[in-house]
Amino acid sequence: MQPRQPMDDQSRPQELFLFLASTAHDMKNSLSVLSGTLERLLAEAPQAEPAYPQMAHMLHQTRRLNNQLMQLLALYKQVGTPEYPFDMRALEMGELTGQVAASEKVLLQSRGVTLDIDCDPQLVWHFDEDLILGVLSHAIHNATNYTRDRVRLAIAEVDGWLEIRVEDNGDGYPPSMLEAGVAAMNGATSGVNFLTNSAGLGLYFTSEVAKMHRHRGRHGSLRLENGGAYGGGCFILRLP
Repeated sequence: MQPRQPMDDQSRPQELFLFLASTAHDMKNSLSVLSGTLERLLAEAPQAEPAYPQMAHMLHQTRRLNNQLMQLLALYKQVGTPEYPFDMRALEMGELTGQVAASEKVLLQSRGVTLDIDCDPQLVWHFDEDLILGVLSHAIHNATNYTRDRVRLAIAEVDGWLEIRVEDNGDGYPPSMLEAGVAAMNGATSGVNFLTNSAGLGLYFTSEVAKMHRHRGRHGSLRLENGGAYGGGCFILRLP
């Protein structure tokens, strides 16, 4: 029997990436099963049920963890390995918003939040569908922490860019969130405190996903501001 050869220095990072990605996928699949179970229970349970608020909170936390795993896998995609390629495809906005509405329906209902959608359903754009769905899920979940009762998903072509806006009718983002958005887009990761700011990880990965989308020398961008159609926080993703 031949002795096992030690792993060379170049193969170690790749092996580690594969292990981490595989682990994240397994965790994500388990959380998806748990999330689906909670969604079914919430859909069948009356809101007057004493356990309803606790189940809604469990669903929110489960979806939040699931989103974070998606964001980790987005970083793995950025490495550009054959196992997880960056996949640009054409998609109608009606299909995209339909997926978002279906995915977030139970969670938003459980928290008393209405999702309004404003877009041309026949508008077509090229992007990585999985990554953008993950970004929008993160943005909507974050908006539920700031809104009073309404969240708006608006998508339109603006000056040759696809502009995706997630807005709420709350009091707006605090200065720390606005600063974190600028830091993430500028690549100043030290300005995003992943330990104390639960949105920091999502903002960082959203900015990386935006930059991954390139066309004719331009790349996507992320911006946070206050105002918009509902007067609250505005999450703005622009893709070339």
